[in-house]
Amino acid sequence: MLNTIASRLGTLVIGIVLARVLGPSDFGVFAIATVTMLAVLSFNELGVSLAIVRWPDDPARIAPTVNTISVSTSALLTVLLVICAPSISAALGDVRATPVVQVMALAILINGLVATPAAMLQREFMQKQRAIADQTNAWLGAIVSLALALAGMGPMSLAIGRLAGSIVSAAMLWWWSPAPYRFGWDRVVAKRLVAFGMPLAAASIVVFASGYADQIIVGSQLGAEALGFYVLAFSLASWPVSIFSQPLRAVAPAAFAKLQQDREAMVRNFLRVLRMLTIVAIPACLAISGAATPIIAFLYGPQWLPAADVLVFLAALAALKVWFELIYDYLVVLSRSRSVLVIQLIWFVTAVPAMLAGVALMGAPGAALGQLAAVGVVVLPCYLIVLRRVGVRTFAFIGAVALPTAAGLVLWCGCWLISRIVSPPPLAAVSAGVLAILVIAALASWRRADVRLVRRAMKGGGP
Repeated sequence: MLNTIASRLGTLVIGIVLARVLGPSDFGVFAIATVTMLAVLSFNELGVSLAIVRWPDDPARIAPTVNTISVSTSALLTVLLVICAPSISAALGDVRATPVVQVMALAILINGLVATPAAMLQREFMQKQRAIADQTNAWLGAIVSLALALAGMGPMSLAIGRLAGSIVSAAMLWWWSPAPYRFGWDRVVAKRLVAFGMPLAAASIVVFASGYADQIIVGSQLGAEALGFYVLAFSLASWPVSIFSQPLRAVAPAAFAKLQQDREAMVRNFLRVLRMLTIVAIPACLAISGAATPIIAFLYGPQWLPAADVLVFLAALAALKVWFELIYDYLVVLSRSRSVLVIQLIWFVTAVPAMLAGVALMGAPGAALGQLAAVGVVVLPCYLIVLRRVGVRTFAFIGAVALPTAAGLVLWCGCWLISRIVSPPPLAAVSAGVLAILVIAALASWRRADVRLVRRAMKGGGP
C-alpha cells in the first residue's frame, strides 16, 4: 500500500507538470503509444507467469519453461509492433505517435524477461523488494521524462522515461528473484502451462479490449487531442483503483491460493476483503466523480477542463472496477478462468455499441457514460452469478457492500454541491477531499474489528 501510494503521488506531481508542459495534443500522442503497449502487454507472456504464483509444488521446476515461453512470445510481439507502428498510430488518430510506439515496444520485451522474477516475488510475499523496484521505476521514469520534456522532446520524453525506469527496475527484480534465472523446456510442464495460461491470456486480451476500447474509440473517432483529455481523466479516475486494488492484487492471489483446501475460509476472507476495499475505495471514487470540475481545474489548469466531463463517469466506473479486479483474482485462483473470459466477452460486446452511440451523441464523455451503463446493467450481474456458483451468495455480497456504497452515493451528492457553490477551485477540491476522508473514517469505525485484523496482518499476526 505504501509502495503504491508513494508511486502514485510521485507520478501525480510529475504528471501535472508534464500535462501543463505538453498540452492535450502531445499528451494524446503519448496516449496512443500507451494504449498500444498495454494492448500487447495484456497477453505477451500468454498468462503463464501467474502459474508461478498458484503452483502447488516447487515453482523452480516450471520457471525455466515459463521463461522460455514469456521471453520468446514477448520478443516476437515486440518486433511485430515496431513494424506495425505506423498503421496502428494512423488508426488511433495521429501518425506522429509512430516513433513513440516503436520506442515503447521495447517495454514489452522487458516485461517478458522479468515475468518470472516478478511472479516469484509475489508468491513469496517479498513486497519490500518489489516496492523498491517499483519506486525506482516510477521515480526514475518520471524524472527522465520531465527533464526531456523541459528540453523540448515532446511526447517522446514520456516514452524514453518509461523505458529507462523499466530497464532499471527489471535489473532489480532479477537480482532479488528467489529462484535462479535460466531457460529450459519441459514438454509436459509446457502443456500444463499453456492449458492454464491460454484462457487467462485470452481473458486478458478481452479485459484490455473491454477496459480500453473507450480510448481506442475516442482516439479513432475524435483524434489525439480528445484522447489526451480522455486519458487524463482516465488516469485520475484510476487513482483509487491503483492505490487500493493494486496492492491487494499483489498478495490476494497467493493468499487465496493458500486457502484452496478450505472453501469456507476462502469465502469468509473474500467477503472480509471486499467489505474493507469497498469502505475505502468506493467513497474515494465517487468523491472524485462528484468534484470532477474543481479537481481538474485545480490540478491541471483551465485548458484541461474538458476532461472534467469525462471524469464524472470514469470515476464512477472505477468504483465498479475495484470490485471486478478482486473478483477476477478470486475466480482465477479457483481455476474459473473460462468464466472470466466469458464475462469479459460479454463486457466487450455490450459496451462497444454503447460507447459508439455515446461518442456520436455526446463526444468523449459519451464513451465513458456508455461503458458505465453497460458495466452496471450487464457485467456486474454476470459476476454475481459466477460468484454464486463458487459459494459466494449474492445476498452476502450485497450485504458486504451495501452501506459503504450508499454512503458513497450520498458523498457524491455532497461533493457535487461543493463543486457548484464553493470557489475558487482549490478550496472546492480540498473541501470535497476532507468530506470524503470523514465518510471513510466513519465507515472504518463501523468495521473496527476488520481494521484491527488488517493491523495484525500488517504486523505478521494471524487472523
